[in-house]
Amino acid sequence: MTKRRSRGDGGLHWDTTRQRWIATASLGYAPNGKRIVKRGSGKTKTEAKAKLAEVLRDHNDGLAIAPTGYTVAHAMTEWLAYGLSGRDQSTLTTCTILSTTHIIPALGARKLRDLSAEDVETWLADKATILSTRTLQSLRSCLNRAINRAMARDKVKRNVVALCSVPKGQPGRPSKALTLTQAENVLAAAEHTRMRGYIVVSLLTGARTEELRALTWDHVDLTGNPDADPPLPAHIEVWRSVRTGGDTKTRKSRRTLALPKRCVEALVAQRQQQNQDRIAAGPRWQEHGLVFASRVGTPLDASDVRREFRRAIRDAKELNATEWTPRELRHSFVSLLSDSGVPLEEISPLVGHRSTAVTELVYRKQIRPVLQRGATVMDQIFES
Repeated sequence: MTKRRSRGDGGLHWDTTRQRWIATASLGYAPNGKRIVKRGSGKTKTEAKAKLAEVLRDHNDGLAIAPTGYTVAHAMTEWLAYGLSGRDQSTLTTCTILSTTHIIPALGARKLRDLSAEDVETWLADKATILSTRTLQSLRSCLNRAINRAMARDKVKRNVVALCSVPKGQPGRPSKALTLTQAENVLAAAEHTRMRGYIVVSLLTGARTEELRALTWDHVDLTGNPDADPPLPAHIEVWRSVRTGGDTKTRKSRRTLALPKRCVEALVAQRQQQNQDRIAAGPRWQEHGLVFASRVGTPLDASDVRREFRRAIRDAKELNATEWTPRELRHSFVSLLSDSGVPLEEISPLVGHRSTAVTELVYRKQIRPVLQRGATVMDQIFES
């Protein structure tokens, strides 16, 4: 005669509603006094027992089991909702676009516990045919962080994304710099546009676009103090940016820059234009003290600046406006100074770089001149 199981030992029964065998096991009581019951289901008794054994094995390993239908899409959605708390809105927007455009459509239906390293590698390899390496890195980062969050909440045993490397993607559009002739054409084309002040200051000071968008009039001195010792020229104080918290990119980026005469003239005109905008806007004007603002005084975003910049230079000679972005005015500043013989050691502080390495490798775009010093000295040493 079969011995009856003790109370709480679990069992195996047929569920008429679900038309499946259900294997159960009791694991004691939760802090609220409710019994902890683990279940496994299957079409056969053997399958149900195997599912229960898997559940118990995970429980003994210290892992709570995620719902059977918990997918990559669930993990991504929860990470976007709760895992980016306190991050800048632009970061949240970027992660949301990457997740909803590339990750969820391709991997979202996959059960998280069934996701394999092979799945991730195949997906990345497919994306590498159309996306840049930088975008691939961002995609892997989003998926990796979402699964790490799920793993910390016992939804999955391990993060297979951490085992996968990023393949090389498509080459991105290399940044470039204006030649002197092109720069003059840009300045001429922008002379009678609303972007004149922005373009002149960006090209002639090398300030970053996020620094100029945050520049306020109380950080602009258009007269200086010629009687001071030493004399104080007209200048701008690049102390803020539109980054989270208003800080500049690095500590070195916080700097005060003397203004060329052309910048002073452009900023005087910018102030006059803004006064006209203030009168035209009337009660719709929102005062933020910004040097470069919209027609109603509100801050500009990156797309506003890019659109207006391209509109301003569309008639520039020898230039296709759609191929240029505002940040390349900064690259042009570095290259034009370097072409004029200014040492990198002097250029680097002007653009707020920690060292000359970034200035040379990333920003200086001109073709290097023929290096003659070695040949000259060797001719002197080995005079014939």
